[in-house]
Amino acid sequence: MKEEHYRKKTLAILVGGGPAPGINGVIRSITIEAVNSGLNVIGIYDGFEYLSRGDSSHIIELRIDDVSRIHFDGGSILHTSRVNPAKSQEMLEATLKALTQLSVDYLVTIGGDDTATSGYKIDQLAKGQIQVAHIPKTIDNDLPLPGNMPTFGYQTARDFGFRIVQSIMMDAATTRRWYYIVSMGRKAGHLALGIGKAAGATLTIIGEEFRDRTIRFETVCDILEASIIKRMAQGNPYGVAILAEGIITRIDQEDLMKHPYVNLEKDLHGNIRLSEVDIGRITKDEVRRRLRERGINVTIVNKDIGYELRCASPIPFDCEYTQDLGYAAVRYLLDGNSGAIVTVDKGHLIPVRFEDIINADGRISTREVDVDSDSYQVARKYMIRLEAGDFDEVKNIARLALIGNMKTDDFIEKFKYLINDPPVRDLSNQDIIS
Repeated sequence: MKEEHYRKKTLAILVGGGPAPGINGVIRSITIEAVNSGLNVIGIYDGFEYLSRGDSSHIIELRIDDVSRIHFDGGSILHTSRVNPAKSQEMLEATLKALTQLSVDYLVTIGGDDTATSGYKIDQLAKGQIQVAHIPKTIDNDLPLPGNMPTFGYQTARDFGFRIVQSIMMDAATTRRWYYIVSMGRKAGHLALGIGKAAGATLTIIGEEFRDRTIRFETVCDILEASIIKRMAQGNPYGVAILAEGIITRIDQEDLMKHPYVNLEKDLHGNIRLSEVDIGRITKDEVRRRLRERGINVTIVNKDIGYELRCASPIPFDCEYTQDLGYAAVRYLLDGNSGAIVTVDKGHLIPVRFEDIINADGRISTREVDVDSDSYQVARKYMIRLEAGDFDEVKNIARLALIGNMKTDDFIEKFKYLINDPPVRDLSNQDIIS
């Protein structure tokens, strides 16, 4: 009788996009459960960087002893990259060829919406040859997970960001100055709002508050300038404003390009490199210029936070959460499934099919802050911004105008529109760009 040779099946892991706390925890969890289930596990270095060229040589075999304690560490032992195989059919086919050369039966991708979209495209192309599962990773918290569950890494990033802002708020009060802190968040303001609300920042500006409007750069500066004046009226000539970097995508690009320090370069996924647009610096310079022209001297310091957060050591929440996610991904694949983002809600595995969250342009939909939610409205209640009540009495408006070294009518003309929802002027004033 002819002896049959049994081939152990192989599971591959790769990481795409920017770093986030907890990546190593996912790698650990996947590896342990897969090995204990009789699979070979390989880690693919640098995301799709080499696979998209048909190169299958940049790999490492992962064993339990290799990963058993890596979940305490930030970063990624497999590194990461933003190379996008979905950019062309040729790159997708090269990726599938490289995975086939490695005899990969199961692929787990770890990343945000762009990496999830790449996983979706590979799943479609493989047609069952390789089973694909995606684990949602991003400090932006912008993937549409059930039960409002966060993406892993978000809670750790928020915790570290909160501690940074907490210290800066004390510095602001001590030195009587303002800080403009720009937080990462390419498409959604979850991280900025989460940090600002927890720390009790003076105000937080996120792109979602403008709803579907494209705005002028001056609108952001008006919000900031008005808050400085209102704080001065309260006897506090200092504060901390959190700006979600995603507000850059809401500003008319031609308007934005008029300012120095602006470079609208795009990454491999076609997204504007928001880190190249120094929104903190240009808002600081513009607000200071306005105030100085009216004889008001305010010190404003701009600071970006984001890179400090991405490779932070995960807090216990993300250590536990990533263990659940890695286990769930392996069980999902070994149960014969493919083509989903793996999530865990209330202790239960909930796969979300790629097809259910792909939008019209073939990419994964993103989750934005719901500005109509009670949670957001609570955040707004505790911010120092111009509100409708500030314009109820003439003497209150006159006092704000006096502190801003403006005439009352000029103050109303310049700032009253900020109480609108969204805070933009009407079309006749050309503050909305259609």
